Amino acid sequence: MAYETRAAGKWCGIACAMLLASALPARGAPAEVNMSSMPAPHYVAVPAGQLRSVLSTGSAAQTPVSVAAFALRETVVTNSEFAAFLDRHPEWQKAAVPEVFADPGYLHALAFDMRHENAAAAVTSVSWFAAQAYCESEAARLPNWYEWEYVAAADARRRDARDDPQWRARILNWYAQPATRTRAAAGGAPNAYGVRDMHGLVWEWVADFNALLVAADSRNQGDPDQLQYCGAGAISLQDRDNYAVLMRIALLSSLNGKDTTDSLGFRCARSTETESK
Repeated sequence: MAYETRAAGKWCGIACAMLLASALPARGAPAEVNMSSMPAPHYVAVPAGQLRSVLSTGSAAQTPVSVAAFALRETVVTNSEFAAFLDRHPEWQKAAVPEVFADPGYLHALAFDMRHENAAAAVTSVSWFAAQAYCESEAARLPNWYEWEYVAAADARRRDARDDPQWRARILNWYAQPATRTRAAAGGAPNAYGVRDMHGLVWEWVADFNALLVAADSRNQGDPDQLQYCGAGAISLQDRDNYAVLMRIALLSSLNGKDTTDSLGFRCARSTETESK
């Protein structure tokens, strides 16, 4: 019941907040922004495939998840890109956004980075609501967990490198590094899909972060009541050696939509029917 109450409460809160967002009054004409010096975001086509997710599918055989073809932003959204979005959509500026959509730390890291000329770094301290609004401005959306996990499984050559202990160790090394206020610029080496910085830069929002409820007891696996109420995410983890990905699940499942952290950013995705690049 604890998981059921948590899931219901969180999703009801998000639904109510989204209804409020649609009723927000306009806050004046958007400021004019010179976008000529900013390249258009590049979306990488990701083919359909099967994913052996770290989340249980609820069956003893752990049936792979089918991931439909989609497009994923090559890089995370940067400080300069989000600052330009704020100019065009002032309703998402820190002084304007309602507290139901963002906690007091909203845009804290952006203000610091822009003062220190770190415009090319990944934007962080952005709430789920603001990240979703940004993606909509690019005719896109936040990726769902399976889409993110599917692309994040790749290394530079293989589309699924998760069975390689050396690959896992390299990723875990990043998690072991102390957090710093100054981050590297977005745009590291691409993986096998051509997507950059899936690991080693920032944590990332996903559209269905609230469905990633984790059952500590593996005996809950396949529980029909859990599956019916909470969905595929509210069940036991399978690949327990993949600590790096499990840490992301633990973080995301602990958040509410308005929460922000100085290490949490995002990138956007497009379904194939809205793909333009």
